[in-house]
Amino acid sequence: MRQSELFTKTRKEAPKDEVAKNAQLLIRAGYIHKEMAGAYALLPLGLRVIKNIERIIREEMNAIGGQEVSLTALQNPEVWKKSGRWADDAIDVWFKTVLKDGGEIGLGATHEEPLTAIMKEHVYSYKDLPKYVYQFQTKFRNELRAKSGIMRTREFVMKDLYSFSRNEEEFRTFYETCAEAYLKIFQRAGIGEHTFRTFASGGSFSKYSDEFQTICAAGEDTVYVHKEKRIAVNKEVYTDAVLADLGLSKSDLEEVKAIEVGNIFPLGTRFSEALNLTYADEKGAHVYPVMGCYGVGPARLMGTIVEMFSDKKGIVWPKEVAPFAVHLVSITGGNADITTEAGRLYELLHESGIEVLYDDRDIRAGEKFADADLIGIPTRLVVSEKTIAAGGVELTERAQGSSTLVPESEIIEVLQK
Repeated sequence: MRQSELFTKTRKEAPKDEVAKNAQLLIRAGYIHKEMAGAYALLPLGLRVIKNIERIIREEMNAIGGQEVSLTALQNPEVWKKSGRWADDAIDVWFKTVLKDGGEIGLGATHEEPLTAIMKEHVYSYKDLPKYVYQFQTKFRNELRAKSGIMRTREFVMKDLYSFSRNEEEFRTFYETCAEAYLKIFQRAGIGEHTFRTFASGGSFSKYSDEFQTICAAGEDTVYVHKEKRIAVNKEVYTDAVLADLGLSKSDLEEVKAIEVGNIFPLGTRFSEALNLTYADEKGAHVYPVMGCYGVGPARLMGTIVEMFSDKKGIVWPKEVAPFAVHLVSITGGNADITTEAGRLYELLHESGIEVLYDDRDIRAGEKFADADLIGIPTRLVVSEKTIAAGGVELTERAQGSSTLVPESEIIEVLQK
């Protein structure tokens, strides 16, 4: 991508009504556009980041046997009435509307009911289980007050996986497998060191559910972290009885603010019973599958990364989620030879399979460097009269800020490493 062809522009100030750091920086850098409170459009750079996050999640879900689908956002009330969750006092964030020919429909806030109904057409025998089905689907939640930038919105994409197991033991085995997969996702996204599996309320389904909480001052949640054991306890279940059950001591726990970046929780047979999903076991008896739900929001993860990894100059993307691997900046000073050399390097990077944003704009060097810092691509290459005279390219790592001169003949090898 040539930056001169990118329709988005950076800006010095974020909208006055935007208070969250993640949204301020993403708007200023041209990643997102604020449509209204709780609704943000993804611009080209932002979409690339989201797709990279989705790729990480997809790879880890596929690795544990997940099968991807795409369910509808429009929801049939009859399916939800069977579980008792169509009423607003059961799910208080419904978006509902009336069809022109009569009747009411909803916009999906979650998808346990419709997927369970689909599985009735495909699960008959114990040989058909277990199954692990996931999607990246737009959710709609009529939050009373959207806040925290892109981390709590009324419209967002969620990766939600639902497991269907033959019994509790089989479910628990997969549950732990998925927990490990989530930790891999957060590690690859750059926040693994700061993210802890956290015990939380299991509600009506089980004793506990599990959240994945990233320590961050901007977090809405309070958790108590045991850093050596890499686990935490949510404030909502922080009682002496729970600590005793988990074998934890208050003296070993640190109170911190955190952002919930994912959650997994048992569903038992609530939805399989409500929708009458059964399978025939080895003896021919009809049994309800044991279900689980596993959620992570790519945009919430994106916002968390920005909250965690930014400085006074802008965003500092971890390498695997960055919109481009390299930001190539040419400082021409009106010198046509520099333009030629930078263009040649751009083509070389492209041919080598290295994704690059090329700042070929005819503006001052200071503006280019300020924009590069704001956009936050991990590796910057600078071509200038100085670098050409020295026979190389200046390479700067955004996270460290240190620069080195790399011989032109070695640049591809260095980047690929």
